[in-house]
Amino acid sequence: MADVDLDAERFEKYREAGRILRETMDAAAERVEPGTTHLAVAEFAEAQIEDAGAKAAFPANISIDEEASHATPGRDEETEFEEGDLVCLDLGVHVDGWIADSALTIDLGDHGNLIDAAEDALDAAIEVAGPGVHTGEIGAAIEETIDAAGYNPVVNLSGHGLEEYDAHTGPTVPNRGVETGVDLEVGDVIAIEPFATDGRGTVSEGQKTEIYSLQTERSVRNRKARELLETVVEEYERLPFAARWFDGGRTDMTLNRLTQQSVLESYPVLKGEAGSKISQAEHTLIVTEDGVEITTD
Repeated sequence: MADVDLDAERFEKYREAGRILRETMDAAAERVEPGTTHLAVAEFAEAQIEDAGAKAAFPANISIDEEASHATPGRDEETEFEEGDLVCLDLGVHVDGWIADSALTIDLGDHGNLIDAAEDALDAAIEVAGPGVHTGEIGAAIEETIDAAGYNPVVNLSGHGLEEYDAHTGPTVPNRGVETGVDLEVGDVIAIEPFATDGRGTVSEGQKTEIYSLQTERSVRNRKARELLETVVEEYERLPFAARWFDGGRTDMTLNRLTQQSVLESYPVLKGEAGSKISQAEHTLIVTEDGVEITTD
């Protein structure tokens, strides 16, 4: 294993992104209450990140009840938090491309045990993680903890690596015990994110799509599409962005056209079955010689 300088500039930027994310998460979570709109909280969090001198690594995800991921409010959306909601808040921050990713679940009802299951699974995973540890072993710790709480892990979602301007790279960190995978190495930066559910333990794509990212950079003929694509490349590189970050008008039609042409990738909301509930907990870690360093705690 090659020596890795964990004091190098990129790791300091990972840490700075984690600090900003931690402060933003605390402030945004306080604003999640009945009567407040999802859009108000998302825009607050994203503005807070900008005010701190960083940028959002992806749009603020606000998932309710059976929603698990990729749920961000649309432009001018007026949906409000309601009594009884189970709210997952997932935020990302980058400093010059180096990313922190974290999530927590907020209870506006009576879902404390389900929230505890995800948080305890995250703690168990962090306890196991370190250099030379197989990712399947981390998944087993997550699965065993959630099973013991009487719930199911969401097995077709997983944690992931974080690299420069890439919010979802290897290694994959599963939410169940598997034999496939890799051993963690010093210098790996990973996001571990257990999802616990009272449902079957799988998610599928819903109808709503508000998040996109660049898939293939190539020339396009339509002027509006060309202008939008130039902004995406300049502002976001390959990081996800929200449709609402652009003005209205024909933007949504243009996004759909670029997606159909495989220039952009779309991210539909991921959901469990109707009536189920999903909780999430997530931290970003740097793998060190002695174990791990949590950047978002």
